[in-house]
Amino acid sequence: MRKLPPLATLRAFEAAARHLSFKRAANELAVTPTAISHQIRLLEETLGQKLFERRTRRVIMTSAAQTLYIPLRDSFDAIARAVERVSAIKAASTVTLTATMAFTSKWLVPRTASFRQQSPGINLRLLASDDVIDLRTGAADIAVRYGAGTYPGCRSQLLFRETFAPVCSPHLNVRTPPDLEDHALIHSEWRQLDEITPTWPRWYAKAGLPYQRSGSDIVFTDETHAIQAAVAGQGIALAGLALVADELATGTLAAPLGSRLTGRGFYLVIPDGHHDDSSVEAVREWLISEAESFVSGESAGGIAI
Repeated sequence: MRKLPPLATLRAFEAAARHLSFKRAANELAVTPTAISHQIRLLEETLGQKLFERRTRRVIMTSAAQTLYIPLRDSFDAIARAVERVSAIKAASTVTLTATMAFTSKWLVPRTASFRQQSPGINLRLLASDDVIDLRTGAADIAVRYGAGTYPGCRSQLLFRETFAPVCSPHLNVRTPPDLEDHALIHSEWRQLDEITPTWPRWYAKAGLPYQRSGSDIVFTDETHAIQAAVAGQGIALAGLALVADELATGTLAAPLGSRLTGRGFYLVIPDGHHDDSSVEAVREWLISEAESFVSGESAGGIAI
C-alpha cells in the first residue's frame, strides 16, 4: 500500500517548485497564493522537512525539496501524457443494421469482414429479425428490407431485385420440369401472399405447366432452413438467388431449370433523422458497394438476379 501525502499538497508543491513562485503556482491551479502557502505548510508538516526558503517576491527550494521535485515533476508529466492519450481516443460508434434472419445469415454475415476493413472505428451490430423493426424507435439505425420500397418516415434506396428459381442438390439429377415429380418440393411460408409472391404454383404457371402434385412436400417458415434442406438433398426449393449465390458458385446447389420469377427488391432503409450521421452513412456506402459488386459478379457469372 502506497504511503503518500494528500494529492492537493503534492500538486501545490510541484507547481510552486516549477515556477519558484507561490503566485504563479496559484494562477496555474486557479487558487489563491494563500491556499498554495497552506498546502505547502501541510506537506512540510507531513514530511517533517522544510521545503522552501521564503524570500522577498520569490522562494528557494531546499535540498529536501529538490530531492522531491524531480520525480514528482516526472510523475505529473507522465500522468498528463496518459490523460492526453486517453482523451484522444474516440469511443467507437455502434451502428445497428437490421434485416431478416435469412438475409442476415446468407448475405450480410459473409460480407462483414469487408466492413471491418473499410471502417475499423465503427462497430457493426446485426439485428436479425423477421419482424419489421420500427427504425423510428431507435431500435436499429439502418435496415435492409425486402418489399416495394415505400416506408413512412424513412428514405429508401434499391440495392437489387431478387429473382427466384428452383434449386436443389446436383445429386438429385434434376434436368427437366418433369423431374420435379420425383422429388419433394420445398416451400417457404410467406407472411403476405400477392401476385408477386414467389410460390410453386406461380412458378409452374410461369413455366407453362399444370400444378398437380401427387407426393408430399415440405414447408418451412424460415428461408434459411429451406435452403439447408435443399443442400441436404431433401427436395427442391424455390429460393431467392441472392441467398444461395455462394451455394451455386461452389456447386453445392444447382439451378437446373430455366424459368424464374422476379420478386420484389431489397431496399436500404434509413430513418429521416439519420441523414447527417457519419457512421450510418459509412454503413450505407458499404451496403451499396457490396450490392453493386454482387450484381456485377452475378451478372458476369450468368446468374440473373
